[in-house]
Amino acid sequence: MVPYIIGGILVIIVLIVIGLILRKRVYDEVDRHESWKMDIMNRNVSIELQRVKSLNLSGETQEQFESWKSTWDQILTRELPDIEEFLLDAEEAADRFKISTANKNLKQVKQILQNIEDMIEQMFNELDDLLDSEKQSRKEVEEIQPKIKELRHKLIQNRYLYGDAEPKFEMEIQGLQQLLEEYQEAVDLGNYYEAKQLVDQLRENVVTEEERIDEFPVIYKKTKRELPDRIEELLRGIREMKQEGYRIDNLGLESELNNHLRQLSTSVMQLENGDMSEVNDITQSIEDRVADIYNLLEDEAKAKNYIEKHITTVKSNLDDIVNEFQGTNEEVERLQQTYYLEASDLELYANLDKWIHQLEKQLGQIEQDLEGEKQTYVTLQDQLKASRNDLEQLQHSHQEFKEQLQNIRKDEIEARQKVTTLKRDLLHTNKKLQKSNLPGVPSYIWNLLDEATDKSDLVMHKLEEQPLDMGEVSNALQEAETSVNTLIEQSDALIEQAYLVETVIQYANRYRSKYPLLASKLEEAEHKFRDYAYEDALEAAASALEEIEPGALKKLEDFVKVPS
Repeated sequence: MVPYIIGGILVIIVLIVIGLILRKRVYDEVDRHESWKMDIMNRNVSIELQRVKSLNLSGETQEQFESWKSTWDQILTRELPDIEEFLLDAEEAADRFKISTANKNLKQVKQILQNIEDMIEQMFNELDDLLDSEKQSRKEVEEIQPKIKELRHKLIQNRYLYGDAEPKFEMEIQGLQQLLEEYQEAVDLGNYYEAKQLVDQLRENVVTEEERIDEFPVIYKKTKRELPDRIEELLRGIREMKQEGYRIDNLGLESELNNHLRQLSTSVMQLENGDMSEVNDITQSIEDRVADIYNLLEDEAKAKNYIEKHITTVKSNLDDIVNEFQGTNEEVERLQQTYYLEASDLELYANLDKWIHQLEKQLGQIEQDLEGEKQTYVTLQDQLKASRNDLEQLQHSHQEFKEQLQNIRKDEIEARQKVTTLKRDLLHTNKKLQKSNLPGVPSYIWNLLDEATDKSDLVMHKLEEQPLDMGEVSNALQEAETSVNTLIEQSDALIEQAYLVETVIQYANRYRSKYPLLASKLEEAEHKFRDYAYEDALEAAASALEEIEPGALKKLEDFVKVPS
């Protein structure tokens, strides 16, 4: 029983301690909020609000000041006393250990104090905005006033540059002055926010007016005098060019330019009424078009000069190539009687003929258009340039074709020279074999000789055919050259082997009496030599000698000289 009593007493003690701690915290919060309240009460809000008295206390400013003063009075007379009651209630609740009720009151106090802080901050911000707005507006007006005077001075000094639009600009400047007066009136009435809006509007209007007054003389001069003068000059130039035979009547330039003159006249009326909204775009468009027409007429003059300079030369060059092609035509007919012309050569020849007729037709059309006077010189220049380029390409292709025809005869001559050389090589090889003093020549050499002779004879036969097919001649010649070269290589190798065998046997004879086995192998080699098996004979003799004197074969190969 006693432990339970002791445990209960301990629980009560713990609860009392916790309650005391929580109550202490409430007291601390009450003190902190009381200090916060006193800090607010001691602030120099009224003194800060007195700063607005440097302005004209009337109108909007008076209303704003009264609103701030009323808000501060409400804070002092209602909000802060209410806070005092909440704090007392919180202390009483804490005394009775009603911690939850005390915290609820403290929470309300904190919210009220924070709201008061926000209201004070808002008042100060509004006050600063009002004072800064007044200061900034006054500074801007001090800068704007000289600009308005300068605009009026510029307009008066350069009145002649604005023509009938000068009264319009004077009215606009007067409108700026009126806004300035409205600003001063708003300041006098204490309506500083309205004054700020008027200053903003005035600043934008001054910038716009400066731009208009600066731009107007340039646009007005261009619209009323410069562009019309250029157009009139252009119209005179067009009439002169038409009299000189230029083909520009169908371009409709005179009608277009007269329409631009009417547009400019309308734009001048708009400008004199002070309306610059679309005039700049219109004049720029007309100016660009006038420049384009100048370039067009300049191109037409250059084109006429080009045609007059080159038309005769192009006709003469075409006549020359027609005459040259007639000679080429005769050459083709002559070659066809003797040679077989490739299909590609005949196709190129036909294309050249078509090309010439096409150029004759093109040039004839250009001459016809020159007489008809409907096409512009620029159009005819493009056509003549194309024909001129085609003619240059035709001349190049024709020259290449003529060279191909010359190569056909040249190929025949070269083929005859080559086959003569082959015949001479065959005769030389035959004589060389006969003079070699060999026991005999293997049959494969004679077969190669017969084959090379037959292929050389075939080349000669192809060269005598009518018409001559140089393609077949070339193929036959290539085979004959290969065959003759093979014969020469094989014959030279055979003779070299035979002489080397004789040399090896003669050199090895010095060892014949001492080495019976060597003597036996040498007899075998001599037997093969007499049977025309020179390669086998060389292998037998060389292997026998190498067994007695290693490296002897290499030494003998370096010194063997085959008679030519």
